[in-house]
Amino acid sequence: MKKYGQKVKIIVVLAAVFIFPLLTNSYWTHIATLAGVYIILSLGLNIILGFCGILMLGYAALYGIGAYFAALASTNLHLSFWLTLPISFLATLFFSVLAGAPAIRLKGDYLAIVTLGFGEIIRLLFNNLDVVTNGPKGIRGIAHPEFFSFKFSSPTHFYYLVLFFVLAIAFFVYKLKKSKIGKAWFAIKEDEIAAQSCGIDTTYMKFLAFAIGGGIAGIAGCFYAHWIGFISPESFTFYESVLIVSMVVLGGMGNIKGCIISAIILSLLPEVLRGFQSYRMLIFGALLVLIMIFKPEGLILKKK
Repeated sequence: MKKYGQKVKIIVVLAAVFIFPLLTNSYWTHIATLAGVYIILSLGLNIILGFCGILMLGYAALYGIGAYFAALASTNLHLSFWLTLPISFLATLFFSVLAGAPAIRLKGDYLAIVTLGFGEIIRLLFNNLDVVTNGPKGIRGIAHPEFFSFKFSSPTHFYYLVLFFVLAIAFFVYKLKKSKIGKAWFAIKEDEIAAQSCGIDTTYMKFLAFAIGGGIAGIAGCFYAHWIGFISPESFTFYESVLIVSMVVLGGMGNIKGCIISAIILSLLPEVLRGFQSYRMLIFGALLVLIMIFKPEGLILKKK
């Protein structure tokens, strides 16, 4: 009976998600699409931080790398969205492994500082490599995605496209969590020495977490670039990294459902508070502090 009730809940939620653009205006559809991008990012970081326990404070840099590779491939090589997608994925996967190389041997504050440094280096490169990235001016004229003769152009089109990626990535991450790889990551997170003594290659598994989590950030970056049609270094600041980390932590590290819910809440909250423009960030920060005081384990408890 309990299983039947859960299935009904899932069907109702999916139905509500699918009909959402039909019940609201283009503004809220746009905000919901942005929430979808953050869900993808939080799912990717959840692999690195939630599953494997590696604190990464430069995740927005990987997001930016995916966006810039997509933008350059689209504007310079005139490649379609479906061709820039694997390019962004592979490029971000490579750079995330590169970032992970010095980080995996560190712990605590040192690990956080290294990943933070990586994020800032990438942001400065975006700003100063004028020949490649066009510096602070950014890159514009990125083509919208097309599927055969159909061109994605309206907010509703992009909403359903990001929804497809959210569902596909959430399903992939869920299966990954239940697999032997996922169990190995959780073992490393709980006790790395014990995991190593059980025969788990902790170095390889950490690299794998960086690679897959980074690749997912590349997918989000590619979608964002083709959706907005313009990118600049200001879209991939340290604030973005902190926001994505907050989504993972507030949802309950390693909890996929909580991760999705907290990503939606933290994406919509600034818009809901827009009427209190002068105090918006103050209220936003206060709410985060209250959640961490009263729900330090996350919005949704993980099932043992």
